[in-house]
Amino acid sequence: MRIRATVAAVSGALALSALAVPAAQAAGPAPSFRAEAAKILAGHTGRTAFSTADAADLGVTFSNLKIASAVKVGTTNHVTSTISYTLTHGANYDVNSDDFDSGPVIYKGSIDNPEVLIGGEAPASCSVTSATTAKCTGKIDIYPAAGDLINSDAGKWSAGAIALQYSSDDFSLQGGLGSTLVQRYSKLTVNAAPEPVKKGKTVTVTGKLSRANWEDNEYHGYATQSVKLQFRKKSSSTYTTLKTIKTSSTGTLKTTTTATVDGYFRYSFAGTSTTPAVSAAGDYVDVQ
Repeated sequence: MRIRATVAAVSGALALSALAVPAAQAAGPAPSFRAEAAKILAGHTGRTAFSTADAADLGVTFSNLKIASAVKVGTTNHVTSTISYTLTHGANYDVNSDDFDSGPVIYKGSIDNPEVLIGGEAPASCSVTSATTAKCTGKIDIYPAAGDLINSDAGKWSAGAIALQYSSDDFSLQGGLGSTLVQRYSKLTVNAAPEPVKKGKTVTVTGKLSRANWEDNEYHGYATQSVKLQFRKKSSSTYTTLKTIKTSSTGTLKTTTTATVDGYFRYSFAGTSTTPAVSAAGDYVDVQ
C-alpha cells in the first residue's frame, strides 16, 4: 500500500489520502494485498494514531528485519525491494490461511502518524518455523510514475511490517525494525575533447550530473555538487582522481587538463543521502 497522511481538521483525526492502487495493478478478480491493507488502515482513521491503539489487535509481533541499505528510484520504472523478517503470532493463527496475510512496510515519520507509508502489492511468503513463528520474505512496490513519491521524500525511511486479518479488519503494525535510504536515481555523463589530441595539449572535459524528479517524472541537473574528474591509462584498470569540481546551477560540469598518455576520462559522484553515487562510463582519448 501507499498511504500519505495529513492531519485533518475534523476532530483532529488522522486522514489518509492517496490510497489508490496504480491502474495497471488494480485489475483482477480480487483486490491486491496493497489495496486491502490500505482499506483496513483507512477504517481506523477515527483515532489520532492507528498503531498505538490497534497494534495489539492480532497479538502479532515482528523481529529480525533485514532490508537493503538503499532503494534507488527513477522517474517511471516500477521499483521493488525485498525485505525479510520473523513473524511471531499466537498459536491460534495459521499464517498461511486465506484470512491472514503479512507484509513489510517502509515509512517516513512516526509509525503512529506516518507522513507516508508504502508496502507491497502481494503479501509476504511465510514459512512456518514453529507453532508460533514464521520466517517471511516480501517486497515493497514503488511506482514513481503513479505519484508514490515526492522529492522531499528522498532520504532516510524506517522499516516495519504489518499483519492483516480480513474477516475482522484487524491488524498489527510495528515499526522501528530497520531503515533504508530511498534515493532519487542519478545519471552522470562525460565527454573529453578533442579526440585525438597531441601530447601536452589541453583536454576539455564536460558532463552533467542529473537526478530523478518524482514530481514531473523527468531528470534535472543536480546543482553545486562536488564531482571528481578521474583518469585511467589505457593499460590500467584503475582510475585516479585528477581534481574535484562542482556542478553548475544546472548540473553541468566543465574543466580542463593536460593530455599525457592514451586513456579514459570520467566523472565520479560520491552520492548523498538523497541521491546515489554514480560514475560516468570512461571516454577514451587518443594522445598522439
